Amino acid sequence: MMELWDILDEEGNKTGKTIERGDELKKDQYHLVVHIWIINDSNQLLIQKRAEHLKLEPGIWATAGGSAIQGENSKTAALRETKEELGIEPKAHNMKKLERLQRKDNFTDIWILKQDVSLTEVDRSCEEVSEVKFVNISELKKMIEQDKFYDYGDKYFRYIWDIF
Repeated sequence: MMELWDILDEEGNKTGKTIERGDELKKDQYHLVVHIWIINDSNQLLIQKRAEHLKLEPGIWATAGGSAIQGENSKTAALRETKEELGIEPKAHNMKKLERLQRKDNFTDIWILKQDVSLTEVDRSCEEVSEVKFVNISELKKMIEQDKFYDYGDKYFRYIWDIF
């Protein structure tokens, strides 16, 4: 099935144009990406290991996320991606947008979902995810240092560290 993305301008506004996933964006064109950091009542982060068959960063740990599809806003995309990748029914009122970062060809909205979930609630049938686990902040930092967790960059991680 063809997936369409809204094309955003350099300010992050929808242009009214779309692009098919996999096609290359032109200069000054962007698409919307959402990342969802799920934090349980013990202040642990739910992370997921990317499946080995994926083209981008196979077998590496990351946070939940993906691209917004045509017509979605950031929050709608974050809710869908959480359900799609983890099978977790996120409570929208527990979600807070932390930051928007402009990157090479996208705007990445970082979402925090404070919701106590159990690993038994996580649906492991998503073909993009091979494993899930909870880590505390020091474990996450160690995984980043050891190149076991996707490196979103220092600026990105400063926003995550600031919430702890």
